[in-house]
Amino acid sequence: MAKEVLSKENVHLNKALNNKEEAIRYTGGILADNGYVQDAYIEKMLEREDVISTFMGNFVAIPHGTEDAKEFVLETGISIVTVPEGVDFDGNTVKVLIGIAGKGDEHLDVLSKIAIVCSEEKNIQKIVNATSEEDIINLFDEVN
Repeated sequence: MAKEVLSKENVHLNKALNNKEEAIRYTGGILADNGYVQDAYIEKMLEREDVISTFMGNFVAIPHGTEDAKEFVLETGISIVTVPEGVDFDGNTVKVLIGIAGKGDEHLDVLSKIAIVCSEEKNIQKIVNATSEEDIINLFDEVN
């Protein structure tokens, strides 16, 4: 049976991260630790960031691997990390990190769900202020 795309183990609340690289490594590490990606995927996430920032606006960054990182993806999954104090992404403050790993084209469905949730500022605030992993999972489950 396939893993859940977003499980409680993939949600880490109220972290303090010092910089963009640490934030990306932490977000990718959750995916690696929970069996969604091989460790090499994290390096591909950092490579992607060198090419183009994954900062999306509204305090959100969506770190993910480069096109050639697919070989390191074992299962489609996302990790969510909240950083209430914020972490600097090249002059932009990020409070919500959403790491993505997608098998084949499955990441497109995941991205559209994330885009819908993150398009509303009140949802970003709900994520940052979440007191439980379930709060965040429920917010994403509301989107079909």
